[in-house]
Amino acid sequence: MPTVEVVVAGHVSLDVFPALHGPVTLEPGRLIEIGPAAFSTGGAVTNTGLALHRLGVPVRLVGRLGADLFGRAVLDMLERRERGLSGGMVVGEGEVTSYTIVINPPGVDRSFLHCPGANQSFTADDVPYDQLPGVRLFHFGYPPLMPRIYAGGGAQLASMFERVHAAGPGTSLDMCVPDPHSDAGRLDWERVLARALPHVDVFAPSVDELLFMLDRASHDRLAQASALGSVVDRAHLQRLSATLFDMGATIVAIKLGAQGLYLRTTTARDRVARFCDRVGLRAEQWRGREILAPCFRPRRIMGTTGSGDTTIAGLLAAILRGEPPAEAATAATAVGACSVEEMDPTSGVPSWREVAARIASGWERLPAEIGLDADEPLQADPVGTLAATTTG
Repeated sequence: MPTVEVVVAGHVSLDVFPALHGPVTLEPGRLIEIGPAAFSTGGAVTNTGLALHRLGVPVRLVGRLGADLFGRAVLDMLERRERGLSGGMVVGEGEVTSYTIVINPPGVDRSFLHCPGANQSFTADDVPYDQLPGVRLFHFGYPPLMPRIYAGGGAQLASMFERVHAAGPGTSLDMCVPDPHSDAGRLDWERVLARALPHVDVFAPSVDELLFMLDRASHDRLAQASALGSVVDRAHLQRLSATLFDMGATIVAIKLGAQGLYLRTTTARDRVARFCDRVGLRAEQWRGREILAPCFRPRRIMGTTGSGDTTIAGLLAAILRGEPPAEAATAATAVGACSVEEMDPTSGVPSWREVAARIASGWERLPAEIGLDADEPLQADPVGTLAATTTG
């Protein structure tokens, strides 16, 4: 395998997609006929990691599996992508591989039946710190599903990112919304983030995740709202991102679902310079920027599971290529749109060259309806400026 540029670590699972013919209501004693099941690797590790791989970025995947049938299936799927791609996975004897049954009826928002499995045993010591020198980026996903990582107010999450930074790479973190009635759902996530974000360069949650952790009242209103814009506007996003900058983040990328991606960077020169030095960016391009990148219109929508993870992959791939912020945000939403054109998260993601060519061809954007009223205009992201020179 080529020299690794990104290590993607955290939550991994096997996803099962039963083919459904319409909305499903589970009733005791009722038989519901469905179609064949599709299988895919799932979780942040494989969704983001394999999308990066398809974009031409050499990756190492680090997650924890059980020594069981599902675990062997995940390892086999990775090896079929590229020999050696499963080499960073930790297999725990006597543990159960995480799996998710994705309930995704046509025309209905998806829901999940999830077994956390071996992810519950993942610790900061599963990260291969000795292999990080020379790696440019380290991405970690879904700590709310990994109890040893968030235990003690996120002590291991913070120490893990601190150790990664000490080894040299830039760092990136993605979240997920836990079951609100679980231990993770009752955790003080603001406290956890305050401990971790001083060691996180790129924080990339969804707006739903961020509101759950920092603004539960707005999160509850959003659950009842017919449109994101009725709850969240630009001023709200600015307040949220400012809170995250105060906690220590350098770049905040908030996924807005069908509304696109909100990208904002801190004005702190030292933090921007340190991150840009780690990954090879021009610091003057990345300091104090605020961008809204609308979604691209997909050719079809087969499944939205994992599209947020692939959006992050597009952002990280653009950062590694040295793209400026607006172009990086464009790439993020483009890769996310490619993802939903297939049932599983990553098989719809093409090479970087193909993504760049599709943008340059005048790919239609979806309207951004979120309120953007403010004194200073929000920068519009340019289309068609991504460099396409790549072997990917």
